[in-house]
Amino acid sequence: MSSDVKEITSFAANQNRRYRYGITNSGLYKLRTSVLEGINNKIKVLKRVAYGYRDTDYFFLRIQSAFRGRPTIN
Repeated sequence: MSSDVKEITSFAANQNRRYRYGITNSGLYKLRTSVLEGINNKIKVLKRVAYGYRDTDYFFLRIQSAFRGRPTIN
């Protein structure tokens, strides 16, 4: 932002305006795409196993039980 080159300052202002929250959140929360792809894969496997079941509540309970979260370490 402190550069005297017009193109660089406009690029930096554009990046700051559009992507500030995404860049800040990626630094705060260490969730990467590999974790998300693993979650999506596990849900797809559950969908394949649950093929033919008519009880959707049971399916959502299975998803919730598959992702209980990590225990916190103090």
